[in-house]
Amino acid sequence: MQIAAQDVGRLSRLAAGCAGAAVAAAGALSLVTSSARSSALLFLTSSPAAALSAAGLALVLLAPRRIGRATRAGAYVLAGLAAALGLAALPRQPAAGVATLLTGLALLCLDLRVRRRPGHAVRYRVADPLLAGAAVIALVALVPRMFAATFPGERGPDSVMSPYHAGALLILAVGMVLARPESGPLRTAAAGPGVKIRRTLPAVIAVPVVAALVSALAVRTGISRPVAAISTGAVLAALAVLASIGFLVRSLEGADRQQRELVAELHERRDFADTLLQSMNEAVMVLDANYRVIDVNRRWRELTGHDDPPGPPGPGTLPPPGTQDWLVRRADGTDVPVLATMAAIPDADGRTRGYVTTYVDITDRKRAEDELSERATELETSNERLREANARLAAALTFKNDLTSMLTHDVAQPISSIASLAELLHADYADLPDDIRLELVSKIDRNTHRLIKMMNDLQLLFRLDTGAVTARRTPVPVLEVVTSVTAELDCAEDVGVTVAEDVSALADRQHVWHVVRNLLMNALAYGEAPVRVSADRHDDTVVLVVQDGGPGIPEDLVPKLFDRFMRGAGLGLFIVRHLVEANGGSVRYERAEPRGARLIVTWEAASI
Repeated sequence: MQIAAQDVGRLSRLAAGCAGAAVAAAGALSLVTSSARSSALLFLTSSPAAALSAAGLALVLLAPRRIGRATRAGAYVLAGLAAALGLAALPRQPAAGVATLLTGLALLCLDLRVRRRPGHAVRYRVADPLLAGAAVIALVALVPRMFAATFPGERGPDSVMSPYHAGALLILAVGMVLARPESGPLRTAAAGPGVKIRRTLPAVIAVPVVAALVSALAVRTGISRPVAAISTGAVLAALAVLASIGFLVRSLEGADRQQRELVAELHERRDFADTLLQSMNEAVMVLDANYRVIDVNRRWRELTGHDDPPGPPGPGTLPPPGTQDWLVRRADGTDVPVLATMAAIPDADGRTRGYVTTYVDITDRKRAEDELSERATELETSNERLREANARLAAALTFKNDLTSMLTHDVAQPISSIASLAELLHADYADLPDDIRLELVSKIDRNTHRLIKMMNDLQLLFRLDTGAVTARRTPVPVLEVVTSVTAELDCAEDVGVTVAEDVSALADRQHVWHVVRNLLMNALAYGEAPVRVSADRHDDTVVLVVQDGGPGIPEDLVPKLFDRFMRGAGLGLFIVRHLVEANGGSVRYERAEPRGARLIVTWEAASI
């Protein structure tokens, strides 16, 4: 069927081209035969023959399906020339001039279509009313000539224009209809009374022609007199017109019945769409292009708590285009979490004619997500506690290993020394002189005090490790503490003290005593003479410096100097760091120049 339609269209355009060529040839022949009887300029401006030639050539150029820009421009120029020549012929031949002008304008508007109103889907061809006007004028000129044969002597009534020009205009009109079979009366996709009227129009036009031919035949054969023949033709024409009117009335009734059926079908489809909308499980809101609410379904009323559709929603109540989580405000003021989808409804031209918004209640999903988030938070908290417990276990394991190592090396030595000396003293007590006995007892005493000090340091270490040590900060005279420590260690002659009597630190007195004692013992044990202790007040701080003249601390041990169980420093410096920090101070190491180690302690100064 598509191939047949293409063949018919090709044949129709071929016939249109032939009609244009015939009219152009007739116009040219009329120009050649009539130009000798008058001047050329006067003939061109007073006779429609030149306009017919231009119009025929324009139809030849416009008849093909595919036309180039240059060809289309040339055709429009010829059509405009035909319209201009028809306008120039108006003073001398009004009917021929008007018909030619309308024909030229119809050629110019052959492919121009306009809408009856904005947004209307159907487009109308501008050339159709122009063609109808030109054809009516040509028929008015031809019909009297058709009845000329019925008059005696073949002298019929006068006409408004030459029958040759009228026939050429009719041929042009038919050719323009054939040139565009997809539009106008020949189009097959259209339906309705208007199309039937256009298709019936050629039959109505043919009625007077047939009537004239019948009348002329009746007169020529002697069957009837001229008046009777004309009456017979008129009666036949009237009957044909009545039949056409009856056909049109029947067409209108059929169109009305079809319209009622379409309206009923439309109502049925609307009811089906409304039923489908109301039965959806999702809440649906339909809006127009201006975001005014058209309709909502039952689920939307249940979700929002509103009985009637709302007015124009505010800018913040509609979700953006696409799908995302959203909050819908209920009638009681609460918010409902939903999964919202905002989609545009396009028309035939792709422009937005409305919107559809759907809401899916995700309250249960949100509740599950919140519970899952809480469980995840609890799990993360538990994991963090486990990590802290693992860290404490790792620290405890390290502490145990370090303590075992220290007990193996540092504590075992004085115990084994005490054991061996006591065994020697017990075995040879009677044979040993008094001075040897005294020396052995003195060594046992020194190792015992050394072991007691280690046990006291370990006890203090345990207290520091568990955080049980608290500082009772009071003004502490630094010189008094340093003098007490040097007297206890019996090292006053080996230590130089440079501390003013008015230098007092705000700290725990027992802690200051342990700090000074451990620093001095470390300097005396691992450093070399001279050992100096100095303390000065700097603004709101007291700076205590213990310096020796030894080789200093190796660089690789400095980062771990104040750590627990530092090899070569025992527990002293670790205890010093914790006791100083417990009193809000700090301790650091510096290399002395030209040699030696400087341990610097900073405390808050006591008010004078």
